[in-house]
Amino acid sequence: MNFHSITLIYLLLMNLIGFAVMGIDKYKAKKHLWRISEKTLFLFSVLGGSAGTLLGMYTFRHKTRHWYFVIGMPAILIVQSALILCLTLFYGH
Repeated sequence: MNFHSITLIYLLLMNLIGFAVMGIDKYKAKKHLWRISEKTLFLFSVLGGSAGTLLGMYTFRHKTRHWYFVIGMPAILIVQSALILCLTLFYGH
């Protein structure tokens, strides 16, 4: 496996996890169970799962009233997308 394949698999996995943790936390909120911390939700986003976390936010209607999620999650996605674009442009295939 080459670096690009490993990176793609990593990002896919992180986005699936990001999506899942938003759904799990929403479920736990409804059931009044122990919750996933907001720091952990942001951590999965920062570690490469920003698209999945953002998609999970709006799919599950979770954390959409918190300004730091509404602004923070798209901001993380924009920064990560710009970073990926720059790395692709500078280092090519």
